[in-house]
Amino acid sequence: MTGIRAKHNEAMDLVARMTLEEKATFCSGRGFWHLEALPRLDIPRVMVTDGPHGLRKQTRGADHVGLNASVPATCFPTASALASSWDIALLERVGEALGRESAAENVAVLLGPGINIKRHPLCGRNFEYYSEDPLLSGELAAAFIRGVQSQGVGTSLKHYAVNNQEHGRMYVDAIVDERTLRELYLKGFEIAVKRSQPWTVMCAYNRVNGTYCGEHDWLLNRVLRDEWGFEGLVVSDWGATNDRVRGLASGLDLEMPGIGGANDLRVHDAVLGGALDEAVLDRAVARNVSVSLLGAELAANAHPVDLDTHHQFARRVAGECIVMLKNDAPAGAGAPLLPLDAQVRLAVIGEFAKRPRFQGTGSSQVQPTRIDCAFDAISAYLAHEPVYARGYDAVTSDPDEALLEEARQVAAGAEAVVVFAGLPGIYESEGFDRDHLNLPVQHDRLIEVVCEANPSVVVVLSNGAPVLMPWVDRPAALLEAYLGGQAGGGAAADVLFGAVNPSGRLAETFPASRKQVGSDPWFPGSGRQVCYREGLYVGYRQPGIEPLFPFGFGLSFTTFDYDGLRMSAADVHADEPVAVSCTVRNTGNVAGAEVIQLYVADPECRVYRPHRELRGFRKVRLEPGGSAEVHFDLDRQAFAFFDADAGQWVVEPGEFRIEIGASSLDIRLSASLSVHSDDEIRTPAVAGPTSLPGGGLAVDDATFADMLGRPVPPAELVRPFHLNSSVSEIGTTWLGSRVRRRVVAGFRAQMGGAGDDPVLNRMFETMADEMPLRALALFGGGFVTLAQLELLVALLNHRYLEAVRLYLRQRRS
Repeated sequence: MTGIRAKHNEAMDLVARMTLEEKATFCSGRGFWHLEALPRLDIPRVMVTDGPHGLRKQTRGADHVGLNASVPATCFPTASALASSWDIALLERVGEALGRESAAENVAVLLGPGINIKRHPLCGRNFEYYSEDPLLSGELAAAFIRGVQSQGVGTSLKHYAVNNQEHGRMYVDAIVDERTLRELYLKGFEIAVKRSQPWTVMCAYNRVNGTYCGEHDWLLNRVLRDEWGFEGLVVSDWGATNDRVRGLASGLDLEMPGIGGANDLRVHDAVLGGALDEAVLDRAVARNVSVSLLGAELAANAHPVDLDTHHQFARRVAGECIVMLKNDAPAGAGAPLLPLDAQVRLAVIGEFAKRPRFQGTGSSQVQPTRIDCAFDAISAYLAHEPVYARGYDAVTSDPDEALLEEARQVAAGAEAVVVFAGLPGIYESEGFDRDHLNLPVQHDRLIEVVCEANPSVVVVLSNGAPVLMPWVDRPAALLEAYLGGQAGGGAAADVLFGAVNPSGRLAETFPASRKQVGSDPWFPGSGRQVCYREGLYVGYRQPGIEPLFPFGFGLSFTTFDYDGLRMSAADVHADEPVAVSCTVRNTGNVAGAEVIQLYVADPECRVYRPHRELRGFRKVRLEPGGSAEVHFDLDRQAFAFFDADAGQWVVEPGEFRIEIGASSLDIRLSASLSVHSDDEIRTPAVAGPTSLPGGGLAVDDATFADMLGRPVPPAELVRPFHLNSSVSEIGTTWLGSRVRRRVVAGFRAQMGGAGDDPVLNRMFETMADEMPLRALALFGGGFVTLAQLELLVALLNHRYLEAVRLYLRQRRS
C-alpha cells in the first residue's frame, strides 16, 4: 500500500486516543499553510503550498494570491503550455522535479494540478489548466501526480468541480446536466484519481446544481469515493467553506485556512448535540492525520536540489511545449522562414523579449531561481548582435504611435524580424475573466506595422489562452509559446534557430471568432447562475465550425506519413477490447516528434454526440526516414455515453468510425468498427444544442430542461442579503458601500499592497468585490467573526430587532 491508505490504520489508532475537542481541531488547518499538530500523540505540523508549475512556499505574511515573499523555486511552463507537449513521460518528470524541490523545502503537499475543462477561452485562469478535453487533461494530470508523489510529496487535484470561470467563482451556481458532467467536467478527475490516487482533492468554491461543492454529498462521497475509489482527503479551496458541519457530513475533511477554531467549535457542538455522527468525524480526522504522518517522513525523502540542472530541464520542457502554427516562405524566398540562420541580420521587437511574461498572476505565482531573456538567448545564437525596438509597454500595452514608428524603422532595416507579442498580465489573471479574445490593440498594430515593413517576420506569442489573430496571414511564421516558465525565453530561441524541432500540439481550439465558442451566449452567466446549455459542445466537439487553429494542431520542421491502419477485429462486442495500430514514418530530413491522435465517432446515435472524441494519443520521436508502429487499446469506455436515466455508462450498438489523425480536423486514416451491445438504454432521444450558421449554438428552455431532466431552476435572488452575498452586491447600499471600501483597502493591505501595479490592483479589487461575506471571516485573521457578519446582514436587510438580539448575544458571549 502507498499514499494515505498506507497510514490509515495508524491514523485511526491515533484518532481513537483523541478527545472530541482535539478531533474537531483537526478539521481545519493551523493558520494559512499548515495542518494541525498534536505533540502528545507525536502528530507533527506539516506544510502545504501552492503549485502547480512551481513551488510557492511563502516565508512571511501568508496570502493566497502569490504576492508575499516566497522561496526561489524553478518556475516550469504553466499548465496550458505543458499540455501542448502531449507528453505523458515529460509531465511525470516535471512532477518528479517539483516533488524534489518540495521535499527539500519540507513541504508535504503541492497544491496541484488544476484540470478544470476550458469551457471558454475567456476564463482568466485558463493558463493554470491543461485542456478542453478530459482524456488529455486526465492522463497528463495522472502523470504529474505520479511524478510528484514518487518523491514522497502529496498532490491536490483541483478544482473539483465545474470551476470554469473566475467571475463569481466563490458563489456562482453552475447548472449542468449529469451527462455533460460525467463525460466532460468529471471525466478528467476520474482518470487522474483512478490512475494515480492523489493524496488530496481540492473542492471548488462554486455551487453545482444548487449545492456548494464543499457540501456536495453526490460529488464528494457517491462519485469521488464510492464510484472512483478515492482514498485520500478532500480539502476546501482557501476560503471555500460555507456550512462546516454540513460539509463534513458530505465528505469535506479539511477546511483551509484555519480561522481560529470558530468552525471547529461548531463541529464539536454538532457531535454533542447529535447533529453529526462522531464516526463521520473520526473518518475525516483519520484522513487528515494520515497526511501529517506521511509528511513526517519528508526528511527521509529530501535531498539537495541542483537548481541549475532544474533550470536546464525547464528550458527543455518549454521547448517541447512550443507550438509552431505557421512556417511559410517569405515573399521572394524559396524556403520556409524557420529555422533562422545564425548569419541573419535580425531585428527583435517587443518588450516581452526583454521583460518576458512567463507565468500567470495569482496563487500559482512562483519566485523563479532565474529568468531567461529571449533577447539574450537569441543574441547567443547570432553572429551579429540583433537590433531591438520596444514596441509596447509590457505592463499596460497602451497605444503608443512613437513605439510603432520606431518598430517600423527597425524592421525595415533588418533581413528578418522576430516580434514578441501576447497578453499582458492585466488581460488574464486569477480573480477575473478576460473581457475579449483580442490581443492589446498596440500588439495587433505592431505586428501589422512590422509586416508592412518586412516580409520575413516571425511572431512569438506569450499568452495563457487562445487569442484572435486578424493579422494571421501577414507574418511568414508563427509560434505559440504560451507562458513558458523561467526558461521560456531560451526555449523560444532554441526553436527559432532549429536546435529544437517544435513538437507541441494545441491542447485547445483557437476559434476564429467568439461566435465559434459554443458556451459564449451563456458565459459567464447572469446574476448568481451560469447555465451550461452548450452541453457537450465544447471546443473541438462543437460541429460545423472552421476554427483559426484546431485542437491537436501543430507543425514541425519535418513531415510525417501515416499508413496501415489495423484493428484486431472489425466486429466486436462492447465488452471486448479492440487493438488499433498504424505505422508513422518521418519523411523529412531532420529528426522530430509527432503526436498521433485517435478519435472515435458515432455517426448514428439516439442521443446527440460530438462528431468525434479523442480516445487515445501517442507521442513518438523518429529519425529521418525512421518509422514506428503505434498501438492503441480501446475498451467499452471508448464507445460509451452516460445514460443519466439508467445511472450508468452504456454503449449503443452500431457502426463506429475509428479515426487516426494529426489534429481533430486532419484525419489521415479511418475505418469502420461494428460494435454489439446488450446495454439497456433508458434515456429518451435528446436532440441537444442546435448549431447556427457560422458557429454558435441555440438551446431553448425546453431543450435544456430535457438535457437536465428537470425544469431549468430560477437564478438565486440578490436580496435579501445573506452570508453568501458578495461584497459588490452589498455595495449597492449606503452601509454596504462603506463596508466595501474597508474590505478592498484591508484586502490590499493584508496581501502586501500593490503599489502602482495595475495587474495586482485589478486582481485585488475584483477578488474583494466577488468575495462572499462569510469569506471575510475565513481570510480576516480573526479581525471579523461570523457572528459579526450575521449582525451586518441583519442591518443590511433592515431587520433591526434581529440586529439588536445578535448584538446582545455577542456582548454576552
